[in-house]
Amino acid sequence: MKISERLRESIEEQIATGELAPGSSLDELTLAAQHGVSRTPVREALIQLAAEGLIELRPRKGAVVTSLEPARLLEMFEVMAELEAMCGRLAARRMNDAERQALVALHEACAGARAQGDPDAYFYGNERFHEALYAGSHNGFLRQQAQALHRRLRPYRRLQLRVRRRLEVSYAEHQQVVDAILHGDAEAAAAALRSHVAVQGERFGDLVASLQQLTA
Repeated sequence: MKISERLRESIEEQIATGELAPGSSLDELTLAAQHGVSRTPVREALIQLAAEGLIELRPRKGAVVTSLEPARLLEMFEVMAELEAMCGRLAARRMNDAERQALVALHEACAGARAQGDPDAYFYGNERFHEALYAGSHNGFLRQQAQALHRRLRPYRRLQLRVRRRLEVSYAEHQQVVDAILHGDAEAAAAALRSHVAVQGERFGDLVASLQQLTA
């Protein structure tokens, strides 16, 4: 992996965890010193992050972590819900036995984090679970689009898991997805994933409240 790619992943992780909150400035010299590299890979990493929409490159002002208006965030989650529904529908039809077994194992691996009430550990297990669904669609283009939007929404998906009882609810929703895929029920898998990802009603209010705390 190139130095710039490792830097991109490191900064992306800082954004996802809230260490770099929306509105935070990213200085090339400071980042280069922190990571012990030259400014060239830092600049390349920032360009990659800007292409993903995680930061904005502003003329004469440098890089800033992107802030999203609630309405825009809702729109993105609506699209994410439909992309994941498509992945679930295709995965239910196309996953082979080994892929289905792997999905079950990933789901069960999240149980420990749920039981311990550890949202960070659950977050990483949750990412592996959803990536298995993207891959299980056996549609390369759809997988790429889902991965791209998933990366864009990582900070906000992580915030969701910090809402009270969200881990238990998320795990139960994953179970519905797994059951539908094991039974080859494409429409049930799609419906379960659409409901799982959508952030309407109280769930959206909780997310906005968490975001306000993060940026306060």
